[in-house]
Amino acid sequence: MILLIVRFFTNKRYRGITIYPFVILTQKEDGRNLVLLNHERIHIKQQLELLIIPFFIWYGVEFLIRFLMYRSWSKAYRNISFEKESYANEEDLDYLKRRSFWNWIKYL
Repeated sequence: MILLIVRFFTNKRYRGITIYPFVILTQKEDGRNLVLLNHERIHIKQQLELLIIPFFIWYGVEFLIRFLMYRSWSKAYRNISFEKESYANEEDLDYLKRRSFWNWIKYL
């Protein structure tokens, strides 16, 4: 998990990270980006559903499994179920209003 966080902050492709209850953005102007903020809010909901710590354990284990499958950092990241749900729905600003509990499981 530490490796994921270190890699996150040294990789300029990532624009935000959510560690409940905080959303940390790499660019100040991203605070006005509604799609990015919605993506991160979806992660907040996921973290709450899994009671926060288990979310990060699941995220790390799933990342390792995906990395072994794809042998690619970016493919592994994009195929984590939490990320797939967030990317698939980030442009729908009303998504969280109708999202069902543990909806991320559909993306496994």
